[in-house]
Amino acid sequence: MSVSIDPATTVSDPDWATRPDGAQVSVSIGDLTLDSGATLADVTVAFQKWGTPTAARDNIVLALHALTGNSHVAGPADDQFSMTGWWDGLIGPGCAVDTDEWCVLAPNAIGGCFGSTGPGSLAPDGRPWGSRFPRLTVRDLVRSESLALEALGISRLAAVAGGSMGGARALEWAVTYPDAVGAALVLAVGARASADQIGTQTTQIEAIKSDPAWQGGDYYGTGRSPSTGMGIARRIAHLSYRSDRELDQRFENRPQGEENPLVDGRYSIASYLEHQAEKLKRRFDPGAYVVLSDVLNNHDVGRDRGGVAAALAGCSVPTVVGAIDSDRLYPLYQLEEIARELGDCVGGLHVIRSDAGHDGFLTEFEPIRELLAKTMDVARLRRSAD
Repeated sequence: MSVSIDPATTVSDPDWATRPDGAQVSVSIGDLTLDSGATLADVTVAFQKWGTPTAARDNIVLALHALTGNSHVAGPADDQFSMTGWWDGLIGPGCAVDTDEWCVLAPNAIGGCFGSTGPGSLAPDGRPWGSRFPRLTVRDLVRSESLALEALGISRLAAVAGGSMGGARALEWAVTYPDAVGAALVLAVGARASADQIGTQTTQIEAIKSDPAWQGGDYYGTGRSPSTGMGIARRIAHLSYRSDRELDQRFENRPQGEENPLVDGRYSIASYLEHQAEKLKRRFDPGAYVVLSDVLNNHDVGRDRGGVAAALAGCSVPTVVGAIDSDRLYPLYQLEEIARELGDCVGGLHVIRSDAGHDGFLTEFEPIRELLAKTMDVARLRRSAD
C-alpha cells in the first residue's frame, strides 16, 4: 500500500501525521473485494485530518459524513469545499472533540466524488468507471476505511461518530470491528433500510437515470450530465430531510415574492427546493448520488449475522445513540430499536427535540455538542483503561 500527499505525488513513508489541520491525505489500498463478490480495482480513500496523532496512534477519532457530505468536517469554505465544515465548531481546539487531545480523520466514502474512488474516477484501463462501477454496501465503505487506516499505521480508533449515512458507517464500524473501536456515536439512522427509505431512495435514483443525459451512466467526458434528474432527486430528498411542521411554518402556501402560482408562478416552498437542487448540482456528481443512495438501500447491519437483533446484541462497543424527534426519514422507532438491542448503549436513547427533522444532526449545535462530548468522555475512559 502507498500513500499520496497530493494527486501527483506518491511516497512510501509520508509525513501525514504532522501536516496542518485540514490537510488531505489519499491512501491507495489496492483491490477491494466487495460484499457482492465483485472486485473494485485500485481503490483510493481520501481523508482530511485535524489534530496530531500520538506516537501510539491511540487518539484517533473517525468522523463520518452523510450521503452528499465529504471529508470537510471542520473549517471554513475554500476553493475545493464550497461549504463550511458540516460539524464546524464541534471539532477543533477546545471544542467537543478537542483536537489538542484527539486527532480527527474524516474519510470520503468510496463511491463518492471528493477524492475517494467513485464512478467518475479512472478505472485501470484509463477510462471513467461510469456504468461499470460496482454496487457497494455500508460494510464495503467501512472495510475500505479500515484498510486505509491500516496503511496509515492505525490499528485502533478512540471513537467513531456520524449521522445519517455517517451514522450507518459508525454503527457498522462498531459491529464489524468491536475490538478496534473505543466508543461510537450513532445519529439519525436505523439498523437497516426500511421499505419507506428504499422507496424514497429508489425514486430518486430513477429520477436521475430517467434524465436522457444519464446515458446509461457513461456520461463522463461527454459534456452532458444528468443534472436535471439529480435536481429532482434532491427535491424529493430534501422534503425527507426537513419536518412538515418546519416547512409549513417557514413557507405555508405563500407565493414566491410577487409571483402568482395561478399564473405560471411558484410557491415559496417550490422556490426553496429549487434553490437546494441548484446548490447540490454545483458540487456533487449524479453518478455518485446514485451509487451512495444505493448504499443506503443496502444498509442492513444484520445481514449474514443472524438479523439485526443478534448483530446489535453482539456489539460490545459503548455506543451513544441519538435521534431527532421530528425526523421523518429515520423515525424515532428505528433509533429506539438500536438503543434497545445494542449490547452496550450508553444512557439509553438520547432524543433531540427539534422541528428541523432529519437535518437536526447537522443544525442542532448544542445537543450534538453534548452527545459528542459524552462520546469523547467514554472514549477517554476506555483509552485510560487500555
